[in-house]
Amino acid sequence: MASKEEFVTVKAFLPTIPLPANSERPAITTDRLLVRALQATDLEALHVLRTQEEVMKWTSAGCIDDSIEKTKSKLDPFLPPNDRVTANCAICLKETGELIGIGGCHLYPGRHGWPEVGYMLRTEAWGKGIATEFLSAWLRFWSELPRTQREVRVQKEMVIGEGVVDEHLIAITEASNSGSQRVLLKCGFERFREFVEVDDTKTVNLVAFRFLPKRQSSLPT
Repeated sequence: MASKEEFVTVKAFLPTIPLPANSERPAITTDRLLVRALQATDLEALHVLRTQEEVMKWTSAGCIDDSIEKTKSKLDPFLPPNDRVTANCAICLKETGELIGIGGCHLYPGRHGWPEVGYMLRTEAWGKGIATEFLSAWLRFWSELPRTQREVRVQKEMVIGEGVVDEHLIAITEASNSGSQRVLLKCGFERFREFVEVDDTKTVNLVAFRFLPKRQSSLPT
């Protein structure tokens, strides 16, 4: 980061931790998709996804996985016992069961304090409304989880109000990733912050979106 971010402590109702284990999560079906818990046997299919340059350029890594071991290190955080603090899922074609992506809550809490959602789809699935179909269904699952009020430390610029506040679900995109931004807006997120992150090699312009489950009376189908 270019500068140290200021955090504040607030209270909010958030999905109760531990989350349901992978083995306890029902599969989600949509018109075209089967969204299910990730499994160790997804490794090879995930490696195919993570070796597509057009996909990986939008990730924090910025480059493809150079080995199957690298991909395994990215899958393991979503398998037991780590599944109790994440809700990342395999995105599969309902008709064939083929894994075409991965998505859900990959950080809880995220580095900004709130749970963070994201997704990746193979390039063959782009431009077909699949991302919106997945995220709309997954958000229903997320919104229906049991919740507990607790104190959380969140980045000051990532919260509305103080004291007891509305739950946030955060999504971060590169400023130039207009495709993902359209998906987030369709699914009920609102754009609320632009910021810059700097590391040893590059400067990245980012946009933060937030989803407030309490304020959503309906979700797109």
